[in-house]
Amino acid sequence: MNNLNKILAVIDPADEAQKSLKRAVELAKKTGASVTALLVVYDFSYEMTTMLSGDERELMRRSMIEERTAWLDEVLTPYAGQVQQLHSLVEWHNRPFETIIQHTLKDNFDLIVKATHKHHLLHSVIFTPTDWHLIRKAPAPVLLVKDHAWPENGQIIAAINAANEEKHHKDLNQNIIKTAQLFASYLHSDTYLLNCYPGTPVNLTVELPEFDPTQYRQAIRQHHQTSALQYAKQFSIAEDKCMVKEGLPESIINDVAKEIDAELIVIGTVGRTGLSAALLGNTAEHLLDAANCDVLAIKPEGFVCPIKLDDKSE
Repeated sequence: MNNLNKILAVIDPADEAQKSLKRAVELAKKTGASVTALLVVYDFSYEMTTMLSGDERELMRRSMIEERTAWLDEVLTPYAGQVQQLHSLVEWHNRPFETIIQHTLKDNFDLIVKATHKHHLLHSVIFTPTDWHLIRKAPAPVLLVKDHAWPENGQIIAAINAANEEKHHKDLNQNIIKTAQLFASYLHSDTYLLNCYPGTPVNLTVELPEFDPTQYRQAIRQHHQTSALQYAKQFSIAEDKCMVKEGLPESIINDVAKEIDAELIVIGTVGRTGLSAALLGNTAEHLLDAANCDVLAIKPEGFVCPIKLDDKSE
């Protein structure tokens, strides 16, 4: 992400605080970006009205859209003078993430902002929430907002995998850092570079009696430390803002975020889909439940959105 010109704020009627709208407006005031507030509505009782005529069904649908449009206009009224351009949009769809992605593709939004809530683990495995779909499939970065203020001079974490030598991982690391520094410029804040690495495999110490776990851990840490410092030097990040930690990323990143009271975690996502995603998720998704601050998930270069413009749902 090089700049921020167009923001799509996903409206949640159940969120009285309207965290996504407030965060979008906050960013727009700092960047001059336009904000489009998108509310996706659907009444599942509509599925039970097949005995009605087509005109009656259309009237039911249109009435609900008009009602929610009036409600959204009221919600936006206090923000009207705070940003240069503020638009409202109400869409009827039974799969919110598809509508969100369709509008992102159509209107080239630079950022999707959505409030998120804690997901029950079993629910997350069986019914993938909208924000998980967006993390995996949206063509634009997704900012998932929680109840955490963004004060001036706050802290932002760029979470990378510094030791990976594959080109697409290097490109993603650079994009994560650039994006973190861009948001840090909005908040006049510091960027922390955080690299996590796995601990010593237990099976090695059992299967190889001559294996020295201490020496192995030191070598692995040094490798990650050297790699992380190279990124820090490239992006002019102070050495004391470069952290290398052993452990699972979703645990370590959250611990560090709490320790420094971070406002934002910027992380890359591989956009995993299918059964592996449902069962395993990825680091960005695991962070959603644990993090006490906002999470910005970005895709690697060359990511291809699986939803095409004007795709129709079944």
